[in-house]
Parts: sequence; structure tokens; C-alpha cells
Amino acid sequence: MQGFKEFILKGNLIELAVAFIMATAFATVVETFTGVLMGFIGKVGGEPNFASVELADVNIGLFINAVITFLIIAAVVYFFIVTPYNKAKERFFAEDPAAKDDDVVLLEEIRDLLAARNGQA
Repeated sequence: MQGFKEFILKGNLIELAVAFIMATAFATVVETFTGVLMGFIGKVGGEPNFASVELADVNIGLFINAVITFLIIAAVVYFFIVTPYNKAKERFFAEDPAAKDDDVVLLEEIRDLLAARNGQA
């Protein structure tokens, strides 16, 4: 029972649950925003739903709808999530340029030892 409690109370599981809930709520916002933008596209193009568009008797309207929706979602995610996250990360978690990862330090030590050994030979 103790192992189960530790599993449930791990930060990663809680963070994942919160992320799922937030993503579900954000999906509704993006879906509504997409509907609004499609309405504006409809004002310009005459119809916000391209489902009936045909090219050489082949219905391509659903594909057009899917592409427009994808581009709107990608733009919303990029401009409202990715860009602010990257800026906040740079501001609050700035990396020290002088600090090196352990593996880089280890590789440099190996390089120096090999250079010293080849110089002695």
C-alpha cells in the first residue's frame, strides 16, 4: 500500500493530471477561437464551412476545413503557449553559459588525457 501512495503522490503524476485538465479546457478555448476565425473567413469568402467545395467532382472541402483549423490551432499554440513559455524560461531559468554539463566535462578530461599521453609517447 505504501508503494501505491508514493506512486499516486509523485509530482509527475499530479503534474500530468493538471496538464490534462488544463489541455481539455484550453481545447475548448481553441475550438471556440477557431470557430470565430472561421466566421471571419466566411465573411470574406462567403461561407465559413468549405465542406461542399469540389474540385473536378472531388470533394476537397473537408480537407480545406481541416487545414485551416490546423493552422489556426498551430498559431494559437505557438503564440499563446510556446512563445510565452520560452520567454519565461529564458527570464527565470537563465542558464549560466560558463557552466558545462557533466558529460562535456568528462569528455574534455578524456581529450586532455589522450593528448597528454600522445605527447609523452
